[in-house]
Amino acid sequence: MENDRTRAGGGTGKGDPGIVKGAGTFRVLGIDPGSHVTGYGVVEEAGSGLCCVQYGEIKPVKGVALSSCLQTICGGIQEVIRRTEPEALAIENIFYGKNIRSLIKQGHVRGVAILAGAENGVPVYEYSPLEIKKAVVGYGRAEKGQVQMMVRAILKLSELPPPDAADALAVAICHIHFRKADPI
Repeated sequence: MENDRTRAGGGTGKGDPGIVKGAGTFRVLGIDPGSHVTGYGVVEEAGSGLCCVQYGEIKPVKGVALSSCLQTICGGIQEVIRRTEPEALAIENIFYGKNIRSLIKQGHVRGVAILAGAENGVPVYEYSPLEIKKAVVGYGRAEKGQVQMMVRAILKLSELPPPDAADALAVAICHIHFRKADPI
């Protein structure tokens, strides 16, 4: 996984024992599905505050078969679940304005992300881009840059996360705020 960021005290990489959860916390893995770049972000709610546990991007090798891309993405998400032990996985729903080929590929990526959660016993929830932007920025038609800036401010990050990781963090923040009752 590229561009992986973890809070102090947590580790990354093979053999990592995981990132310890605090007592009385709620931890959510947010996913921004994409066949070229899949963003992920883990946010923890402790008391009345939010903390970024980890974020990054899963980037399959360019030019490989779709099945290989999906395998890379699924394996990457499973590794994040193993390391961070989230209580929920929240994923962005498909945005209908894209072209058909992009929608189909995004649907495949969503499928492997949902499967990764289900195989690891993590309930999966979905939110529309409008719900996510409204929860984070306060405006459902916010631009990507506005989402990045608000995620940075909400989570008190020292640097701006990459766009796809910021979107994934926004999905996690959205779920913490809304907490839909029924998983998909």
